[in-house]
Amino acid sequence: MVDHVAGENVNQVVDIGKGIPDTPPADRPADGPGYELPLLLFGGFRTLIDRLHARLATEGHPDLRPAHGFAMQAVGTQGATASDIGRRLGVSKQAAGKTVDRLLALGYAERADDPADARRKLVHLTPRGYAALARSAAIFDELRAEWVAALGADRVRDLEGALRNVVPAETAFRLDATSWLGAP
Repeated sequence: MVDHVAGENVNQVVDIGKGIPDTPPADRPADGPGYELPLLLFGGFRTLIDRLHARLATEGHPDLRPAHGFAMQAVGTQGATASDIGRRLGVSKQAAGKTVDRLLALGYAERADDPADARRKLVHLTPRGYAALARSAAIFDELRAEWVAALGADRVRDLEGALRNVVPAETAFRLDATSWLGAP
């Protein structure tokens, strides 16, 4: 997976098409270089997320972005403060606040007084927010079915099982990807 700008490759460090500099072909790993695995995993993730958002855009959610989905998951069913959301996403309270402000403006969330502490404001998802998450879940099921059609059910199940075996359970569904991707 390499980003392109105006048709030019902007990844000057690792370009799969050029091979590994100063490494004779006989010395390259037969299964592919180690750096390729995380790039392929990320490419698969990015492909699914991009296709999800393309579908959501055609179904009435054109302004919804991946960061919004992470933030809506961080809000949860009980609501959360901007500090809670920031902590769950691994971003600052200010960055979380900007994302929350955008969700409010788009009608996916609303703020309300915290019944346990009048000094705090809780963010809750609106019916539109819940509808977007439900639609996202359905689209992910459809995208998985496309992978099954392309790869076969056994291979997709094997892939999922293998990833469950190597991904620590406590990190399998962490929401803080934005903290290391640098996107609030």
